[in-house]
Amino acid sequence: MEEVAKRELFEETGLTANELMLFNIYSGEEFYYKYPHGDEVYNVITAYICSNYDGELTVDTEEVKDLRFFHVHEIPSNISPPDCKVIKDYINSI
Repeated sequence: MEEVAKRELFEETGLTANELMLFNIYSGEEFYYKYPHGDEVYNVITAYICSNYDGELTVDTEEVKDLRFFHVHEIPSNISPPDCKVIKDYINSI
């Protein structure tokens, strides 16, 4: 899973993770999501913390609309619903 996380981070952001720390694994009804194009999934999410990385943010326009860093108390509300619980848990842990 760690290699998958590193690969996805690079593909979608241009950033290379030097070190990842497992945060949590999530699944269940709370992680049901219907994509705008109609696909429906029950996500199983393996969440990592990455504070040691290299590279510059680069948008992959096929999968990402925009990339930015936010202070934890300024995260936009219009993010993907399955990500909300993960982000909330992270904020509560710091």
